[in-house]
Amino acid sequence: MKKYLFGILLAILVLGCNSKSKTEQEIAKVPVDFELIRFDKIFGKASIADLPNLKVQYPLFFPKQYHDSIWIGRMNDTLQQQLNEAVTNVFPNEDNLIEGLTDLFQHIRYYHSDFTVPKVYTATSDVDYKTKVIAQDTLLVIELDTYLGSEHPFYEGISKYITKNMQPDAILSDVAMAYSKKYVAVPKQRSLLAQMVYFGKGLYLKDLWLPELTNAQKIGYTEGEMLWADENEVDIWRYFVENELLYSTDAKLPSRFINPAPFSKFNLELDNESPGMIGRYVGWQIVKSFAENNEVSLQELMRMEPDELFKNSKYKPKK
Repeated sequence: MKKYLFGILLAILVLGCNSKSKTEQEIAKVPVDFELIRFDKIFGKASIADLPNLKVQYPLFFPKQYHDSIWIGRMNDTLQQQLNEAVTNVFPNEDNLIEGLTDLFQHIRYYHSDFTVPKVYTATSDVDYKTKVIAQDTLLVIELDTYLGSEHPFYEGISKYITKNMQPDAILSDVAMAYSKKYVAVPKQRSLLAQMVYFGKGLYLKDLWLPELTNAQKIGYTEGEMLWADENEVDIWRYFVENELLYSTDAKLPSRFINPAPFSKFNLELDNESPGMIGRYVGWQIVKSFAENNEVSLQELMRMEPDELFKNSKYKPKK
């Protein structure tokens, strides 16, 4: 009898694995072909004599309104040279980046047939962490100097809640978030719920596009912050409902619960324990609940109005 039960359990596990891998096997067949250009290396090795040719080959990085003295100054700047060296040390080759982007692009194209695989450039940006990734229809720019590792000396003076995501394993998540904006309809409403669902849709796309990432990596939390959010989901939801925040358009709410921050602002003693962006987390759970309880296409889900999605989500926070 025990052998019989074990056989059934083994069969269920095998079928489950096969079912899960079947989609991934199909995705792995999706053709993607792109070029990755290490402009950070090219510029780092260039001399002043190379500048005219660089401007012709890579006009993207040389806006016409800037005088050549700007680029010459960067070439001669010892801090820029140190930054170039640091980037090369962390990213000596492109293998991992190409592999990760290939997988991501295959997933995006599998779910969105209109996706155009971009030409990819890597560059440096004087550690401009507000613009780590630039994603357009035909090109993608990744500023590698914003992914050197959360404890890198170049990041001294930058808040910890920002630097925790300035590491190599955050690149794919940031690229996915940038491209998700192409598919997620911007809500017409200004309510907290509308913003929660908007970012929740982007995170749900990461579930589909980046299945190998942890939930913490997708939203940009530490594992401890993710655990806090999971364990306190009921109380977070109760707070939003009891304080009638869901349909509020108070201009202060995004900075309290949506925007990146060291913690969310409930105005309670537990604030310092909480991670920022907790509204995005709850919106993510609402969207996942809707997807589990309704049969609509992914494209319909991404276009759906927040109120309609929420009302049909049957969302109940995990206890």
